[in-house]
Order: sequence, then C-alpha cells, then structure tokens
Amino acid sequence: MNAKTLGIIAAVTLAALAAAVGLNHSRKPATELRTSQLVPGLKEEINAISKVTLTGAGNQPIAVLERRDAGWVVASRDGYPADSGKLREFVLKLADATVLEPKTANKDRYATLGVEDVTAADAKGILVQIEGPKTPVHLIVGNYNGQGGGGTFVRGADEAQSWLASGTLTPDKNAGDWLSRDLADIPAAQIAEVTIDKGGKTLRVYKENASDPNFRIADLPKGREPSSDAVANAPASGLAGLRIDGVQKADAGAAPEQALKARFVAFDGRQVDVTAWEQGGKHYGQFTASLDEARAGAHIQAAQDTAKAEHEAAAAKAAAGDANAAAAPPPAVADPGKDREDRLAELKKQVGDLDRRFAGWTFELPAHKYASLDKSIDDLSKPVEAKPAAPAKKK
Repeated sequence: MNAKTLGIIAAVTLAALAAAVGLNHSRKPATELRTSQLVPGLKEEINAISKVTLTGAGNQPIAVLERRDAGWVVASRDGYPADSGKLREFVLKLADATVLEPKTANKDRYATLGVEDVTAADAKGILVQIEGPKTPVHLIVGNYNGQGGGGTFVRGADEAQSWLASGTLTPDKNAGDWLSRDLADIPAAQIAEVTIDKGGKTLRVYKENASDPNFRIADLPKGREPSSDAVANAPASGLAGLRIDGVQKADAGAAPEQALKARFVAFDGRQVDVTAWEQGGKHYGQFTASLDEARAGAHIQAAQDTAKAEHEAAAAKAAAGDANAAAAPPPAVADPGKDREDRLAELKKQVGDLDRRFAGWTFELPAHKYASLDKSIDDLSKPVEAKPAAPAKKK
C-alpha cells in the first residue's frame, strides 16, 4: 500500500468521524443545545424589573409599562395605573418557560413562526424588551404552536436561531388591556337614588329602603306608568363592577354641552357624579366622588340603633337563662362616639380613594354601562293602559 493510498484512507476516515460527530450533536436534546430556561435568571430578578416595552408590526409601540414610586403605570397612556397582576403573570410565564427544541435559523422562514423582525409592516410577533435585570431581555414572541402540541415560537432579537418554548407566551396586543381596568364597584343594592339629566329632562329613580325589591320612578307624568316592575333598576347598576375600555387625560378634550349628567347617591352618603357622552361610536365619562355627611350621619345612627336593639335583645335572652345569647357589647354600644368616628372615617377614605382614581381622567366606557345611564322617563314608562269596561249587568 503506497503513500497515496494511505492518504486517501486517512482523509475518508477523518470525514466519516466528522460526520459522526455532527450527527451525534444534531441529535442532542434541545436542553443540551441551549440552557433549559428560556430567559435564565429572570425569575430571580423579577423585583429588579423597571420597564417592559411591547412593540408590534412596523416597529409600532403597543405599550410601555414603567415602575414608578406609586406602582406600575402604562407610560404610553399618560401614566395611568397598569394592571400589575396581569404584568406579573406575563413576566412569570417568561421566567418559567423552558426551551423545548430548536427551530429554524433561516430568516426566510421566520415569518412562518411569527418571529420575523417587528420592523416588517406585516410582522406577526411582538418584541418584548425588559429592563432592570443584569441581562436585559430582547425577545421576539411569535405564534402559538396550536397545531403541534403547544408552546410558543420565540427568537432572541439579535439571534439567528429560533426556538419552541413551553407555555402560552403571547402578550396582549391591545394597549388598553394593560390598563388597570377596574374603576368602581358600588352595587345597586347600596344605591338609594340616581338622578339623570339628559336633553333638558330629568329622571330620578329611588328606593326608600335598601330592602325594597325594585327602584321606583319619581314624578311620573300623569297618564304614564312604569314599563315593568323592574324597569327602573337599570340606571342604579351603572357603578356596579364598572370596568373601563380606555383612558385619556381629561384636558385632552372637554365634554360636549349635550353630555348627560348623572348623580348616584348611596344609602351611606357616598355620592358619585358622572358626565357622560357618545362620540365617534365610543362612550366616555368623567367622574367625581364626594360624601353627603348629613346622610352618612343618619345612616350611621340607624346602624348603631339596630346594633343596640340587637344587643339588648340578646342580653334579655341571657338574663332569662339562655347562656348562648350572652355576648360582649359591640363597638356601636360600648363606645358609640368612637364607633361613629371610625365609620365616618372609613366612608371618607372610600370616597377619597375613589375621587383620586377619577381625578384628571376621561374614561372610555363599555357600551352597556353607558346605555344604563342614557335613560329618560319616556324610556322607562308607557301610557297607562285603559282598563276594560265592566260588562253591563243583565236586567
């Protein structure tokens, strides 16, 4: 065997070894090709996060969320409070996500997975940038792998390799979804009356007692009656579970002259005034909160009187030999002055918290909430039905 033949054999052997090594490497599990965590160390540094930026197609910002002294805000929405729970849930999903397997590193195939650069006008993914941790995060979150067993396609913004990661990681693409949307929650059961001024006409619905089953319509014109027993209940539900669809600074535009005005008065003296209007197919509202201290005082007195009567009844039972009826006097009886101060202070705190939440903002309201306010007496009543004449008596 000559030298030339030995050289050929050696070259072939080396090529075969190289191919074997390459084949063995390509068959390694994804956890060996890259660390198992999608974003290593993020979970340990969650409290260090100071800013999260979401960017969509055409490099257009979706939402910029920043942590400030008072908490998380949506900076791209004039600094309105953010839904911090939703944000934390999203970041924890990223922190818990693991790499399942490598996908394409060919940029011509990125769009199939939704991980193309977001500079593209038709990009399907979202660029997630997280600032604050020692290693900032720049991750393009693409399509959910719905047809392939779950997971989400992702790619580091500065990397060629894309990956399939565990979990549903796609963030909301609507800036409004990152707002703290809960605005107020005063159930109709706590409302004593609602007055609505609309187009020069006034509607007032009320309850004399919280236990009344339905609201009544005040000052019904002669010849009209409620459309149904429960028809006046709708306006009173306007502040129950009220969530906003959007928000803007109040000075961005004044309310139009034809805006309706509504006042909600609770049995305990809390009041909420609303100015609401429709514009461009959307519904807007501005709110203020205050306390009617005279009504609040009467409400507290009634509650104390009830507590005293109940305590005296229990004491009478105990004196008659019912040991189970014995009980220490409640605060309303033991120290009515302090109890009154504490109850009034709590009401003032609730009103203050509400008014601070309202101040300086115009809120976009859900259509059904606006519809509950957009009422008049004519909307809730009908002409009195003529009673059929009694049959003539037979002679």
